[in-house]
Amino acid sequence: MQLGLMVEPQAGGTYKRLVELARWAENNGLESFARSDHYLDGTRSAPATEAMTSIAGIARETSTVELVVLVSPLTFRHPAVIAKEGATIDEMSGGRFALGIGTGWMESEHEAFGLELPDLRERFSRLFETLAYVRAAFDGEAGYRGRHYELKPTDVLPKPVGISIVVGGQGMKKTPTLAGRFADEYNMFSTDHATLDERLEVMRSAAVANDRDPDAITVSIASPMLVGATEQRFDEIVAARAERTDQTPDEVRATLKKRNILHGTPDEAAEIAASLEAMGVQKLYLQRYE
Repeated sequence: MQLGLMVEPQAGGTYKRLVELARWAENNGLESFARSDHYLDGTRSAPATEAMTSIAGIARETSTVELVVLVSPLTFRHPAVIAKEGATIDEMSGGRFALGIGTGWMESEHEAFGLELPDLRERFSRLFETLAYVRAAFDGEAGYRGRHYELKPTDVLPKPVGISIVVGGQGMKKTPTLAGRFADEYNMFSTDHATLDERLEVMRSAAVANDRDPDAITVSIASPMLVGATEQRFDEIVAARAERTDQTPDEVRATLKKRNILHGTPDEAAEIAASLEAMGVQKLYLQRYE
């Protein structure tokens, strides 16, 4: 099981702090350092650095850790910009960049910045074309022509040498289908076993239908972690979370268990990770909100 650190810097956190956390991940043997791509944190006011710019900077401040954006809303950038930014960061990082692409969802940030947020059906139509466009730019010279975007048949340079395309989301059909067709990595938030199994079956079927090897697509989960060094410490963490969320401790425990969120003592959290690995999960991003 590969482990990564994921941060949510739209909740606050400077570029300097991001560099510190990425270096911490690298120096402590984690395979990946990931960040979200949001322009603000809901309606709360907090400094929010731009994802692609900050990851490009971090690429020059680290040397071995994989750098990941989970995930970039297609509503923020034209696919030509996504492709050029991705190829540039790939070069700057020496092939260590994983480019996550998704539909976008946070209405408040789109309203605040005057960005268009089409309905979900339209966004999935655009996601298909964005992924096809980016793949065409990275992989070949045939170009792409769709309803929303067009790339003329041309040799788009520079071509990335190590970039991975990540498709992430919570959908049961469309997202895993797109992952099977286009992605190097399929990412989702922590969930129950039945949901995970169904999504993976859809992803694998889509890969086979498009002459791709489903086993070559990395399956990853982003999960918060509520772990205490002892049972007593974990009980204190649960009690504090229950108070913050207006739940009982038993309700908190039930949610953690149902969604396979890493929790309990270190040994108990390791057992949850092992159960996910047995189902086909190869990478865990441990979420830190900063």
